[in-house]
Amino acid sequence: MANEVTVPLLPCASIDDILAFYEVLGFRTTYQQRKPNACAGVQREDLRLQFFEIAGFDPDQSYGSCLVLTADVEGLHRAFAAGMRAAYGKVLVSGTPRMTRPRARKNAEGLGGFSVIDPGGNWIRVFRDAATAPAAAAAPAGRLAKALANAVVQADSRGSAGQAVRILDSALARPRADDDPVEQVEVLVYRAELAMVLHDPKTAAEMLARAGSVTLTDDESERAAPAFDNAADLAAALR
Repeated sequence: MANEVTVPLLPCASIDDILAFYEVLGFRTTYQQRKPNACAGVQREDLRLQFFEIAGFDPDQSYGSCLVLTADVEGLHRAFAAGMRAAYGKVLVSGTPRMTRPRARKNAEGLGGFSVIDPGGNWIRVFRDAATAPAAAAAPAGRLAKALANAVVQADSRGSAGQAVRILDSALARPRADDDPVEQVEVLVYRAELAMVLHDPKTAAEMLARAGSVTLTDDESERAAPAFDNAADLAAALR
């Protein structure tokens, strides 16, 4: 047989909070019941999710997770980010719920991806569908790029922001004359993002200021544009 559809069933503490959040991301409610058990379904184009409510559930202790494979990781992220800005005035980068940015994943054969952590603490992990992906980019060669790739695995994939911080702080503590300035910006901005996740706005502001002070050529500024877009979202979240 073919054309089967699998729909993840994920836990949450409040169906109402879940439905409100996914509406922000552009989903519509396809099903909802209160009794005998509170549950609901949402859908955005071909992306379907269902949720069930557990009294006293702690989102911080959730192991709920699922994979979403798409040919357009960046487009889906832009749509989600636009919904957040319209509803909250900013992209949510810390707390629960929140969203990471698209980044190549060393532990996923270099495929790009991002994660949405919803009000139930579920990790909706969006990855580029390997069947539609272009040829994988070369593995990062620069010292800072390697540190960034390792940190992304820890924080964006495993949820261990503290370990990612240790990796980046170690790299930043030993600057070298041959460090790529674009990689330096990318590391500083990601370090700022992790500071936000860890509720450390002072460090986040310091890292963004350092990123903004890195001297770049016109070509380097173009390469660093995605990092500066992220920096703008982080700065908005700090206000």
